[in-house]
This record gives sequence, structure tokens and C-alpha cells, in this order.
Amino acid sequence: MANFFIDRPIFAWVLAILLCLTGALAIFSLPVEQYPDLAPPNVRITANYPGASAQTLENTVTQVIEQNMTGLDNLMYMSSQSSGTGQATITLSFIAGTDPDEAVQQVQNQLQSAMRKLPQAVQDQGVTVRKTGDTNILTIAFVSTDGSMDKQDIADYVASNIQDPLSRVNGVGDIDAYGSQYSMRIWLDPAKLNSFQMTAKRRDRCN
Repeated sequence: MANFFIDRPIFAWVLAILLCLTGALAIFSLPVEQYPDLAPPNVRITANYPGASAQTLENTVTQVIEQNMTGLDNLMYMSSQSSGTGQATITLSFIAGTDPDEAVQQVQNQLQSAMRKLPQAVQDQGVTVRKTGDTNILTIAFVSTDGSMDKQDIADYVASNIQDPLSRVNGVGDIDAYGSQYSMRIWLDPAKLNSFQMTAKRRDRCN
């Protein structure tokens, strides 16, 4: 084979040039993406139960939603987290190639049958369903240049004034806010509740 090309140098050069031209043309026809869709599409369900412990949240919210998510088309697995701040997060991972919009629609349909089983406080807060990805496309940091706001002030301002408007921007799938927000834990005095003829279930109506 080597002798064939050595004896015919012109043919060898022409063949090499044709191979280079073919490779150059193929580069422009190959599908190239900055962020190729390699990871399976994920759908995240977020529910809030103010004042509930992690165990209560797991038993009354997370497990109820998970039970209604079984049987979804192309569902590979699901994971969940019930935090002590009253937020439950269920992430559903689908087979690669599944249409994310169809996956969201499936989850929303199944969630409707679970809503009536959730505590009233959770229904009042609302349950969100969003497409998510494993890669953060953009990270924004907020600082107080004059030092008038500490970390808690900045996190509270972002959560109250910036996070929701950004989540409504076309093309935004999900927003993760990091930082320490204001929180309040209230211990009830049973004697005083009894004197006002109130129950613990009515505490969320107090201002």
C-alpha cells in the first residue's frame, strides 16, 4: 500500500487535499451547542408549609406528592428534600431526550390530584413546578457598596424585590437564591391562647 502512494505522488496529494476539504466542509454541518443537552431533563416541585418541622413536612407534603408522581412517562427517578424552614423540594429526572415541556405538563396534571390531600396552608401558599438544569448559566452577586446592609439585609431584599421578577423573564427556568434571610420562630403560650379562646391552628391569622 505504501509503495502505491510513493510511486504515485500526485494521486497521494490529490487524495490528501480532498480529505482535508471534506473535513473542513463537515465542520460547518456538525451540530454544535455551547451547552449540549447531555443531562436528562429535570422538573422541580417546590411547596412551602410555614412553621412546619422537617418531619411534619415530609409526612404531610413530600410523601403525598411523591406518591402521586409514580407512573409518569419516561421518569427515571426522583429525589426530595424537606427542610426545617418549611420548604419541600421534589426533583424528578426524566430519560434524556424527553421533551421538558411535556414533562412539566405531566407533572402538573398529576399534581392536581395531590393538591386536595395537602394541608390547607400549603394550598394557600401554592405549589410551583419548573424545569431545571444541572448547570447554572448565570450567577449574579449582590453587595452593599456603602456597607449599610449586611448579608441578611441583602438576601431579604433580593428575595422580596428581585427574585420573583427575574423568574418571570422569558427563558428563565429556575432561580436559586443563596444567603441568610430573615426568619422568626414563635413559641405559643397555651394559657394565653386559652384566655383569648384561640387554638394553635389559628396562629397564622394573627398579625
